[in-house]
Amino acid sequence: MAGQELARIAAALERLSPPPPPSADPLAAPAYLWRGDTLVAARHFQPLPLAMLTGIDAQKAAMVENVRRLAAGAAAHDTLLWGAKGSGKSALVKSSVAQVQADGGALALVEVPADRLAALPSLFDRLAPVPRAFLLFVDDIGFEAGSGETRLLRSLLEGGAEARPGNMRLAVTSNRRHIVARDSAEQDSAINPRDVVDDRLALADRFGLSLGFHVVDQETFLAIVARYCAAHGLDFAAEDALRWAAARGGRSGRIAWHYVTELAGRSGKRL
Repeated sequence: MAGQELARIAAALERLSPPPPPSADPLAAPAYLWRGDTLVAARHFQPLPLAMLTGIDAQKAAMVENVRRLAAGAAAHDTLLWGAKGSGKSALVKSSVAQVQADGGALALVEVPADRLAALPSLFDRLAPVPRAFLLFVDDIGFEAGSGETRLLRSLLEGGAEARPGNMRLAVTSNRRHIVARDSAEQDSAINPRDVVDDRLALADRFGLSLGFHVVDQETFLAIVARYCAAHGLDFAAEDALRWAAARGGRSGRIAWHYVTELAGRSGKRL
């Protein structure tokens, strides 16, 4: 009787706190999410085609070439994509992986939350023996001097005891203000501004490939809108698009997409 009671209690506890699901097959999916202890296959990995990313041709060429090298087993860089919000940094990472996959490259994307960097060594152990290349994607990380995440990532990039294996490289995105924050130097005259900047750049310098993204001008913004509209069979007026951007405080690829979504909604269309 006591054994049956214990079994029921154990079953009840398992229902309340079920064991984590098994990790996904690292050879089966084009993209994954790293939960800190489990590798989960992404349900919908459908990045924009590279041709849809407008105004960043140099960044596209550099990123795709680096990802191709990684997929081929050649020397490849860890990549930092920095710059204005909504300028295409994250989209370029995903689109580059999808393009190389379409070209036959044996690699996958693994998205790692910025607050799970401490679990990267476990991910390294999981993927190191897999006969496939992996681009580990960390989106929107801060570069605050002295933070635990910054110190850990710097150690991984410097090739310490827990350095990433040869079949994986990191692609990290960040806003420019996180890399070079001048405010702290300006607020304290006892701090040498050059030292502050050097400290903020200490981690950024560990990336072999650094790609900058900037606020788009009016011509480029309209070109982005035009390309999206052409792909989805939508018409637009330049004046209307610029009013939309002005009402949202700037121009970017993200704002262009939001405008195209608005146009589609007005027309009763789905994207």
